[in-house]
Amino acid sequence: MIGHMDSIIHARIAAIEEQFGRHIVGQPWVCRQMLISLVTGGNILFTGVPGIGKTQMVKTLAGILGLTFRRIQFTPDLMPSDITGTEILEDGKLKFVEGPVFSHILLADEINRTPPKTQSALLEAMEEKTVTVLGKTRVLGNPFMVLATQNPMEFEGTYPLPEAQLDRFLFSINLTYLTEDLELQMVRQTTGVREPVLAGEDVMSWLPEAQALVRQVPMSDELMLQIVRLVRETRPALTSIQEVRDGFRWGAGPRAIQNIILAARADALLSGQIHVGVENVKKFIVPVLQHRVIAEPSGGRSIGELIDQCQNKAGLC
Repeated sequence: MIGHMDSIIHARIAAIEEQFGRHIVGQPWVCRQMLISLVTGGNILFTGVPGIGKTQMVKTLAGILGLTFRRIQFTPDLMPSDITGTEILEDGKLKFVEGPVFSHILLADEINRTPPKTQSALLEAMEEKTVTVLGKTRVLGNPFMVLATQNPMEFEGTYPLPEAQLDRFLFSINLTYLTEDLELQMVRQTTGVREPVLAGEDVMSWLPEAQALVRQVPMSDELMLQIVRLVRETRPALTSIQEVRDGFRWGAGPRAIQNIILAARADALLSGQIHVGVENVKKFIVPVLQHRVIAEPSGGRSIGELIDQCQNKAGLC
């Protein structure tokens, strides 16, 4: 069954990525990670300076897939009910008015600009895909994913995301400026006549089956063990790497292991492979781990360098 469906899914994904590339310049890897998040039920945290195209990328993918898209601008005065919705009295009866969380793709723009009380309104939605308001639990639609952004250059008036929320993001993606050639291509494209985004994909005709097939893509026990060892090496109390002991205050938890495995399986499925290889795993190590570890301020090594050491120790080099 996997052999039959993966070729169909691979063709669908190739068409989506091709259309995405016509509208968004130089970000094929970001598109692939968003699609992996879609089929695994994950969420993504984007970090990048303003104007780099974060919102446009999310809107473009939602448009191609024909999915509902809503955007929340996070501000200090935002309340949890502004996200989840609330009940109002209408004609003598209580009526629930859905908040923007009731969508397929939710863009949480500048998520770190709102206090923890409001940030926590997304925790249940991100993990359980449900929302509880006034004691009643409501199930969100499928698919549902949160794509959040934060600006790394601003600290005043921001609230650090709690570790429990960071752990609910499948990937953390650091967006940087394009190369000169790609930036020129982008400027030509965005300042000229722009073709509309065509919602040509009937995503619900294949997405539920893709979501089920992801967990069936074969992966060897040996490769799983290497991933387990990799994540365990990020934990200062368990690692044999002195630099990690000195450089990390806290390592990644079990969800990191699960997410690397799921992302690798999804990548193999979307690429039309029949099993997961080491290369499928390696490309997701940093996006899955970098927001789950806490570095010592005086560690001296970057998070990326320390993750590389853990990767080498686990034999995933």
